[in-house]
Amino acid sequence: MAIRDIRLFGDPVLRTAADPVQDFDKQLRALVRDLRETLDDEQGAGLAAPQIGVGLRVFAFDVDGQRGHLVNPVLEFPDAEEQDGPEGCLSFPGIYYDVKRRLHTVARGFTDRGDPVQIVGSEVLARCFQHETDHLDGVLFIDRMDTATRKQAMKEIREANWGGRVKFSPHRTTDRIF
Repeated sequence: MAIRDIRLFGDPVLRTAADPVQDFDKQLRALVRDLRETLDDEQGAGLAAPQIGVGLRVFAFDVDGQRGHLVNPVLEFPDAEEQDGPEGCLSFPGIYYDVKRRLHTVARGFTDRGDPVQIVGSEVLARCFQHETDHLDGVLFIDRMDTATRKQAMKEIREANWGGRVKFSPHRTTDRIF
């Protein structure tokens, strides 16, 4: 279909909660294809619809050979175990910081045809599901950082050549985590 521009930090769509998908139609399938193509082009692990300017609850993922998408995802956490590790975001090119996340998730949602699906994830896949679901809620990974780390990240963001109110990446954002 199409490789879409990635919206960058400062674009209001990234801070807006996405609407649930109501229609499992041809347009939704086209959106999922665009998400997958854009994710492949960017060589990322996950990409949520708001990151390409679409306010719908859909994301695509590609982590450790497990590839797919979820529509209207809901996460559950089977235990309280946590992980702390590096995280990045395609909407923050070149920015990587440690973020605390749950170690295990159960993601429930639908395919682009409306079929129910459940995926159990641990470690990087669990991190990806949490990161992308946060995007659908208008929450960014910098919001999950502790105060000192967030302050350091914001300084780096302000110094980045794409910072401020830029809405589209001025350069390729390959080799990003999420």
